[in-house]
Amino acid sequence: MLNIDNLGIEFAGKWLLRNASYQFFPGDRIGLIGRNGAGKSTLLKVLAGQMSQSEGHIHQAGKIRIAYFHQDLLSYHTDRPIADVAREGFGPLLKLKEEIDDLLLRMEAGETRQEVWDKLAENQAQFDAQGGSQIDAQVHSILSGLGFRPEEHEQPYYTFSGGWRMRVLLAQMLLNSPDILLLDEPTNHLDLPSIQWLESYLKTFPGTCIVVSHDRFFIDRVANKIVEIYLKQLHTYTGNYTYFLAEKALRKEQHRRAYDNQQKFIEDQELFINRFRYKSSKATQVQSRVKQLEKLERVLPPEDETGSMNFRFKMKVNSGKEVLALSDIHKAYEGKTVIDHTAATVMRGDKIAFIGANGIGKSTFLRIMAGTEPFEGTCKIGHNVTYSFFAQHQLEALNLKNTVFQEVAACATDKTEAELRSLLGCFMFSGDDILKKIQVLSGGEKSRVALAKTLLSEANFLLLDEPTNHLDMGSIQVLVQALNAFEGTFVVVSHDRFFLQQIANKIWYVEDRQIKEYPGTYEEYDWWREKQNLPAEDSAKTVRTKPTESPVVVETPDFRNQKQNKNKLRKLSRDQENIEAEITRLEAEILALEEKMILPEIARDFNRLFQEQEHHSRLQKQLETATATWEAILLELEALAGE
Repeated sequence: MLNIDNLGIEFAGKWLLRNASYQFFPGDRIGLIGRNGAGKSTLLKVLAGQMSQSEGHIHQAGKIRIAYFHQDLLSYHTDRPIADVAREGFGPLLKLKEEIDDLLLRMEAGETRQEVWDKLAENQAQFDAQGGSQIDAQVHSILSGLGFRPEEHEQPYYTFSGGWRMRVLLAQMLLNSPDILLLDEPTNHLDLPSIQWLESYLKTFPGTCIVVSHDRFFIDRVANKIVEIYLKQLHTYTGNYTYFLAEKALRKEQHRRAYDNQQKFIEDQELFINRFRYKSSKATQVQSRVKQLEKLERVLPPEDETGSMNFRFKMKVNSGKEVLALSDIHKAYEGKTVIDHTAATVMRGDKIAFIGANGIGKSTFLRIMAGTEPFEGTCKIGHNVTYSFFAQHQLEALNLKNTVFQEVAACATDKTEAELRSLLGCFMFSGDDILKKIQVLSGGEKSRVALAKTLLSEANFLLLDEPTNHLDMGSIQVLVQALNAFEGTFVVVSHDRFFLQQIANKIWYVEDRQIKEYPGTYEEYDWWREKQNLPAEDSAKTVRTKPTESPVVVETPDFRNQKQNKNKLRKLSRDQENIEAEITRLEAEILALEEKMILPEIARDFNRLFQEQEHHSRLQKQLETATATWEAILLELEALAGE
């Protein structure tokens, strides 16, 4: 469908890719990942034809349709209803419909030529065959899936906020049924139900989908391949993001060994050359080793991908036991009730994730807690509570004349320059970036500055509204580390499920315009909600394992007599012996391969080392499968023995 051959991309005097090759196939759902600045978004622009590569070729098999979703689409404006904007995704079909309507008008005006009738019949058949009669149904279905209420489908596009406009344009692209779908941070403006809908949609998408996203759960559930930009090359992993992490660690260790072994080899050769350079008896050997070093294909040093911080966030004072008490809170907009006389309490040490669909009042409730939103009811702040509130509108409080470093340093006078540079590096400001004026930063960059200031505020109560927007995976992990080390209290509104699972010990959600609380992690809450939604008759038949517990062995003996049990026991015993022999063989083969991979002649050859590593990975998978089978047999034997 689409091939790239020896692709090179140079941007601002820096090579992002060199000699990169890859072949994309229908059904590939690719998570494109890499460090910030590695060139992920740039590669999407090149594939979409919005940028030219510096070298190499891009080959297309015939005429293919490519749809490219990115944040710059916000510049689009129109006063037409959002259903009409989304309907533009059916461009060729709509053009065919116009031809049909034109032919019908001509016939109504008295046109009787046979070729006109034939053309009408041909166009109508083509229109029906391509699903033309289902256009409106598909438009409304996708808009509803992305969170729009039916009554909003005919509202003008310009009346919606930027995030909702992005959803309309995403709907337009999905309706276009492209062969290749390029998505750059598609979840940035989606709430949790819409993200889950998009996940389901992409799992059945028949074409090729390439996604750049900071949402680890989204990538994990959508991708069947991971392509990483690393050391200016494209490295492929067959599997989702979780598989990538395990495989990446193994490859990284092999890469480090290959690099270290080659450096040791180079050092030994250079030592020999320098030692015997001026001895005529060794001249031939010296020249041989010089030529050998000249021809040696050097293994690039591993990139430093660590993003840990070298200081902890402090609090000026500890708060009292009760941080915030809210009672009889009521909020309505233009006669529509969002929160209806509800109550909630925040205690010291609470790490609360506030989740749910957009429009149910999460951000409103956060502003009520921060004292920036008028409301009915009572909000009582506890003893010694100092809070810091991060939200998108906080960007307006930044001093536009300051540099990035000056803005952050102003709220962290006890931090050294090295500490502040380290923090800013974690939030994707490195080198001369910290000297940029706030006024020239993009919205995402301003958001990261405001977030860094929030975490340096020394408050004991943090209110964070969508803090992971505009952060890459590495920066999100830095934020996770900071919040896990934070000894105070916080309430976070976010749709990033991986982030929430890492940091929350309580879940808030809205039900019937009331704030409800679940005392546990996000994963436990998700499991509980799924269980609550099961019909009673299905619930009794379904065996589920709570995520945080060990697997439950459910004994369901099907045997009716002792003879059957003995036959089963003998068969399982034979299977156990066979699988034990297989495990022994695999373990010996893996050990021999590991000893082989550390040999200098293999460790120096990066390509051969990778081949051996792939063999090692296959053997490990076979061993894991065999071990799992052995454990299952053992459980069955124990169950039979208990009878």
